[in-house]
Amino acid sequence: MSTPSGVPVPSAPPSYEETIGINVSYPHAYPVPEHGQKPDGKGMNPPPYMGQPAPVNNPVTVQTVYVQQPVVFYDRPVQMCCPSCNQMITTRLSYDSGALTWLSCGGLCLLGCIAGCCLIPFCIDALKDVDHTCPKCGALIGSYKRL
Repeated sequence: MSTPSGVPVPSAPPSYEETIGINVSYPHAYPVPEHGQKPDGKGMNPPPYMGQPAPVNNPVTVQTVYVQQPVVFYDRPVQMCCPSCNQMITTRLSYDSGALTWLSCGGLCLLGCIAGCCLIPFCIDALKDVDHTCPKCGALIGSYKRL
């Protein structure tokens, strides 16, 4: 078969061996040096595969993370690292009237301590809630509620 221009048209597509160049007698896609000939380096290596980028040696960054155990606050100062200023501190305590203070006052009123004795729980720190603050930066770190 031939076209009107005189160029022959192949009747079937090339075989696998012809496509990849195995056991074919026509010239190679890349020049092959003959025995005893020193390669000049031109065209000797196939072009790089374009499907994947060349591997890049990136330095690995290692970050050390220290996880603090959760701090449980009671009515005593706690030695810890302040999350606000990152300093090792012993917490400063401040006492505020909380639910236990008010319930104690109400209980004393029901018992008949109306003449001011019912206000005694507001003078006792052991009945109040405790706030823990940082002595360096003043940040509130935690609280201890009696009830």
